[in-house]
Amino acid sequence: MQHDISPILNDLITGALPLGQVHFFSPTEQRPRTSPLLVITLDNPCEALFSSSGIVQQHPASSLSLSFDKQHLALELHRDNSLLQQLQIPRRGPRTGAFLLQTLTELQMQPDEQDTARLVVLSLLSHCRDLLGSDIHTASRSRALFDAVRRFIEEHHASVLTRESVAQAFYISPNYLSHLFQKIGNVGFNECLTQTRLEHARQLLKGYDLKIKDIAVSCGFTDSNYFCRLFRKHTERSPSEYRRQYHSQLIAKK
Repeated sequence: MQHDISPILNDLITGALPLGQVHFFSPTEQRPRTSPLLVITLDNPCEALFSSSGIVQQHPASSLSLSFDKQHLALELHRDNSLLQQLQIPRRGPRTGAFLLQTLTELQMQPDEQDTARLVVLSLLSHCRDLLGSDIHTASRSRALFDAVRRFIEEHHASVLTRESVAQAFYISPNYLSHLFQKIGNVGFNECLTQTRLEHARQLLKGYDLKIKDIAVSCGFTDSNYFCRLFRKHTERSPSEYRRQYHSQLIAKK
């Protein structure tokens, strides 16, 4: 039994999970129009429930639901009334999905055209799989770029680094660099740079008997007073106090 949306989509499209009847739901009373909804029951054979108004009378206990709003596709996988997986991806690229949804809406008036309805549903599922694959690929590329930027900061932390200079090194805009850190790193660029430099400072304080001023310069801080204030803010100790406490703990362990 699959517990992931992608292989279930593949099995439906290839026929490993056969698709049987396609049911259409039309609201019996005037209700505000919401996003079109396609629900696939995960029985054998599977059945499709489609509502152009987004309203299905009763959700099956085990199902894959796909909700299509103007900007996003929302997918939910349920097993025995428990939500196992939830995804939301942008609807971009060719308007294939919009045309297929319109076709299904028109087929509501001809519910006996089951062969056509099944073909349209499978085409729509294939389109959703393409969207999902595209989103995963984009996320993978963003992660790879973010990791490369982090390595660059790690290797060049002693240099003068700004949001603009790092963005230029990777041929991206400063705004996109900030977006990358917020989305993937959950931390701002400047905060990441500061944390990296302070971590190197801690290692130098532990392992080398260097002057505080020299450590500050070695870690990319041009102003040793600013370095000391920042170090205290993050560790609640001055660099000298941090060094003394570390060596005192080493002696106590011997």
